[in-house]
Amino acid sequence: MFPSAHIGDPSTDRIDSMDATDVTAASRRAGDHPALETAARVGYAVNGVLHIVIGIIALQLAFGSKGKSADQSGALGSMADNGFGLFMLWVAVVAWLGLALWQVTEAISGGWDTSDRAKAAAKAVVYLALSWTAFKFASGKGTSSKSQTTDFTASLMKQPAGQWLVALVGLAVIGVGVYHVVKGWKKKFLQDLETHPGQWIVKAGRVGYIAKGIALAIVGGLFVLAAVRHKPSEARGLDGALRNLLGAPGGPVLLALVALGLVAFGVYCFGRARHADV
Repeated sequence: MFPSAHIGDPSTDRIDSMDATDVTAASRRAGDHPALETAARVGYAVNGVLHIVIGIIALQLAFGSKGKSADQSGALGSMADNGFGLFMLWVAVVAWLGLALWQVTEAISGGWDTSDRAKAAAKAVVYLALSWTAFKFASGKGTSSKSQTTDFTASLMKQPAGQWLVALVGLAVIGVGVYHVVKGWKKKFLQDLETHPGQWIVKAGRVGYIAKGIALAIVGGLFVLAAVRHKPSEARGLDGALRNLLGAPGGPVLLALVALGLVAFGVYCFGRARHADV
């Protein structure tokens, strides 16, 4: 038996290198296309609308309203209740899909830093999920985020070492929350922008990132609590986290502050839509 002609063949290595370079170049060209850049910017703006609506619902909750869920499903459901909101949902479907595709191009061609590529890939998954969720609400088939979170936790808990897996999810979400707080406090979000957005947007971004980080940390804490108590219903997503905050000493004031922070994050998203490095 003769050894394969391809093993250690320098010409094959060069072809593989050329193929990788071609893919990277094609991805970079796609990411720089004006249509995709515009979709990404609109996606950031729609993200701002989503956070503002969630913040308003949370503010209503702080003042005694028990109606809509202060989370993604509650916000998208509110938008689906009227004609203009429904139009915005269809815009969100396209814009978030475009933002997801742009993040894919960043994951492929966004430099040699593995952590940056991984973050871009993770964001692509998030925006794809948002686009799909918006599509379901726009087509009248939306479901509660709370029930989805509980179902996910219950199915995960049925797996081998399920409690540990749920706890790890919780710790990961807490980590993301801490990351948001640090990013806001140190104003590292300015690194995502190509031009300075102005002091008001910087202040909104700082407050918004900190508030969102606090909310995410509470969400993660509820996952950990669900694991410890072996009760999937304890993991209730963002709405559950905000309602949990409402039950704390001085809860209405704390919830109102976080709600205003989420609105501030939405305002920052509008600034990011204009000044983002895309």
